[in-house]
Amino acid sequence: MDHRPSTNARPISKILVANRGEIALRVIRSAREMGIRTVAVYSEADRNALHVRHADEAVCIGPPPSAESYLRGDKIIDAGRRLGADAIHPGYGFLSENAAFARQVAEAGLVFIGPSPESIETMGDKLAAKAAVARYNIPMVPGTPAAITERAAAKRRAAEVGYPVLIKASAGGGGKGMRVVENEAAFDEQMERAVSEAISAFGDGSVFVEKYLTSPRHIEIQVLGDQHGNLIHLFERECSIQRRHQKVVEEAPSSVLTPDIRERMGRCAVDVARACGYYGAGTVEFIVDENLDFYFLEMNTRLQVEHPVTELITGVDLVKLQIGVARGEVLPLRQADLRILGHAVEVRVYAEDPANNFLPDIGTLTTYVRPQGIGVRVDDGFEQGMDVPIHYDPMIAKLITFGKDRPEAIERMRRALDEYRVTGVETTLGFGRFVMQHPAFRAGQFDTNFVQKYFNPSDVPAADPEEALLAAALANFLTQPGRGVTGPTTEKPAPRSRWRDRR
Repeated sequence: MDHRPSTNARPISKILVANRGEIALRVIRSAREMGIRTVAVYSEADRNALHVRHADEAVCIGPPPSAESYLRGDKIIDAGRRLGADAIHPGYGFLSENAAFARQVAEAGLVFIGPSPESIETMGDKLAAKAAVARYNIPMVPGTPAAITERAAAKRRAAEVGYPVLIKASAGGGGKGMRVVENEAAFDEQMERAVSEAISAFGDGSVFVEKYLTSPRHIEIQVLGDQHGNLIHLFERECSIQRRHQKVVEEAPSSVLTPDIRERMGRCAVDVARACGYYGAGTVEFIVDENLDFYFLEMNTRLQVEHPVTELITGVDLVKLQIGVARGEVLPLRQADLRILGHAVEVRVYAEDPANNFLPDIGTLTTYVRPQGIGVRVDDGFEQGMDVPIHYDPMIAKLITFGKDRPEAIERMRRALDEYRVTGVETTLGFGRFVMQHPAFRAGQFDTNFVQKYFNPSDVPAADPEEALLAAALANFLTQPGRGVTGPTTEKPAPRSRWRDRR
């Protein structure tokens, strides 16, 4: 492995983390292991958040709404310059895929820990991304070669492709501006809705039309590149268990890919990254049909929520590698160095009610007890007594388990889900248990329609009120002064020694 420093290496001794919650805490921990100081930013709603207390310094950047705090790139950059940060890590969400912000960071003399603004721009527009990768002969779902806003032209192309079709916002993400059209009679109404939602969400009403695969799997490839043209992939993640087009359960590796398909998908993913001159950590997403033919979907130019499963099966710290690439270092890994070691499963724990169409919930974590034991990892940003705020994504934690093979990883997840104790808000823990014990999931025979096919709200047992009350009482007893057991309480925690600057 090549550890030679780059001739254009830039020292990074302090990083501002432009995010919140578990991903901010995740970045802070890896930075600390590298001897790098950190600055946390926080909104008024996050004044007592864990990422604030774990950073070396912290600064408030505005009121609770994201538009007035975590999306204020000017305030974030100003805080970085005032506190002497060398670089900004955006995490995921918020400004992580904002090319203008990445450019402003560089113009301010700071290092953006991510790809170039040009790469973000290219891959942020789905049609531009398809055009960029076309010369690499990467398989793509039949559809429109360019953005369409004119209904008649879109309708003609839909007829050529064949129904059902998918109308998708060109600048979209997170399931917004996306409509499945089953037949020509429904096209006009669905097109109007997709364009309207795209304009509202992204300020851009352009959409594209593509063939809708009725039973696809969603499989993505983790890629990593340096600023010297070296690119590798770190195998795949299976992300087909979704609700509202958003992932809720992920695993690595996929249970259906053969070594040959895995190699071909990996090569295609690297070519996608090469097509836009990519460096840093990124993810190339594919949809895979029932014949295991795969098609390029899009590229996410940031660290993914589900990156821990890749870290566990490769033994690689992706955040540390991101920082090394941002410094200008040569990647310390070659493709031949990488092997799949075991199996990992991740369940996202949301403050949502699966029995009520996964409606988000808010409230106080009256009881919050994490699972422990061999092969269990919890990435979160909460403690008992903290509030789940209404202003942000309702994810409480990512629960990840690792085993020597898929059955062991699944059994560890079942055990960990049973150990997880949360009261005060509705959660998706019960849904996670449902998935882990479902025959289709255990057999690896499922697709993105899993929830629609198999899940009924009645399948999630209601929380036992007596058990919840006992758990809350026990937790409260154990954390009382003088009990000889330390732990989180419902009181606002005092600053820790590393929380040196709260402005």
